[in-house]
Amino acid sequence: MKLAILPRSLAGRTALILLIGFALIQMLGLVIHTFNQINLARIEEEREVATRDVIIYRHIALAPVQERGALVAREPMSHGTTVALGGPPSMTATQELPLPARQMMRGSIFAFGVPPQIHPYGIAMRQLMDPPRYVVSFALPDPSLPPPRPPPPPPDISGMQLMPPPPPPDRSFANRLPPGVVWLTVTTPMEPKAPWRSPGFATAFIVMTALGAVMVVWAVRQLMAPVRTLADAAERLGRDVINAPNLPETGPTEIRTAAVAFNTMASRIRRFVQDRTFLLTAIGHDLRTPITRLKLRAEYMEDDEQRMKMLADLDEMESMVAATLAFGRDVAASEAVVRMDLAVLLRTILDEAADGDPEHAQALSYRGPEHLPVQARPLSLKRALTNLVGNALKYGDAARVSLATPQARLVQIDIEDDGPGIGAADSEFVFEPFRRLETSRNRETGGSGLGLSIARNIIRAHGGDISLSSQAKGLRARVTLPI
Repeated sequence: MKLAILPRSLAGRTALILLIGFALIQMLGLVIHTFNQINLARIEEEREVATRDVIIYRHIALAPVQERGALVAREPMSHGTTVALGGPPSMTATQELPLPARQMMRGSIFAFGVPPQIHPYGIAMRQLMDPPRYVVSFALPDPSLPPPRPPPPPPDISGMQLMPPPPPPDRSFANRLPPGVVWLTVTTPMEPKAPWRSPGFATAFIVMTALGAVMVVWAVRQLMAPVRTLADAAERLGRDVINAPNLPETGPTEIRTAAVAFNTMASRIRRFVQDRTFLLTAIGHDLRTPITRLKLRAEYMEDDEQRMKMLADLDEMESMVAATLAFGRDVAASEAVVRMDLAVLLRTILDEAADGDPEHAQALSYRGPEHLPVQARPLSLKRALTNLVGNALKYGDAARVSLATPQARLVQIDIEDDGPGIGAADSEFVFEPFRRLETSRNRETGGSGLGLSIARNIIRAHGGDISLSSQAKGLRARVTLPI
């Protein structure tokens, strides 16, 4: 069994594809926004770390040198921050911070304000990776020590010839500090940022996706409305070629073009059907006059046997002409659709069949609800059902009619008989005009081969259909009609 992944309707498939694309784009946008938020949060955290570290540094640096150790021990800490006094920071156990982070933290430190007398001899900013921590070290000033040496000036290379550049001078401030400088090291843990774990991230994604889904569904419904209108117009044209209304030729250019083409096609079909109907009616009407003359001439024939055969042939021709005219009139019928009781109509047809054929009155039966209102053309529908009941009596010696309870706004009528049935290959063949099975081509049964064609045309004009199937005993004609 194949799983239906895509919806069956064009509107459903279009909406699904647009929704999936919108959700992916929305997710991509939120991911980009999330990374921006992470960067902003990291910058803000670096600024807070720098401000907190410079506050600790000022507190320690303003104290006398001999009291700094005691102040460090008593310094209140939070967020897992540690403060220590010692030698230069380790360059092997830690990694250097990225340049943007160093610039942000250095700017925050000096923007906070450091008095000249406690200006640090140097600042080293490193990091530990597992777990992530920032390590900021300040070289504490000491009045008892000589000041640090200034950095050497850059070499003058204006008069030098092209040659390999000399090795750069050692500009590390740690090598320029006098021996005995004490470093204040502040280690601060850095918590990883994950905004998508917060309820706000999921809420934003759901709300924006829901709003986008509403807009997508609304837009698809508006775009698919002309397609549904075209489908409804095609269905109405199939039910009633003559009286089906034209499509309104309004809207966008593509819709107007399709409406004009559909209306042109409908007018051509109407003209073709009308021409065919007029042709059949004219032929049938014109044939009646010579048939009548032949009947009059046959009456003067002296051979009684030949006269009876000729009159029988003329009667058969006249019945065929009458059926042809009826078939032509059905195509051009303009009977109005009204609300009627289908159950009452079926019982009426059976009563009339019993009156016309008293010998088979006991073989007629009805099973179903007492009343069932439907929208239909009463005279046309009665004619179609009468043809089916008449065929069941003529070829099957019985007509058991059952009317089922409506399901999915469709009502089902079964007409069963006790005849020999037909083969599966002939179940559609018998609906073609002027087609009869060989077993019915005799004088007793007669028939022009138009009864089932007329019945199917009428039922299909109502939006239903007729099908034939052989049972264990007899034939079953199943009619489906919309309520």
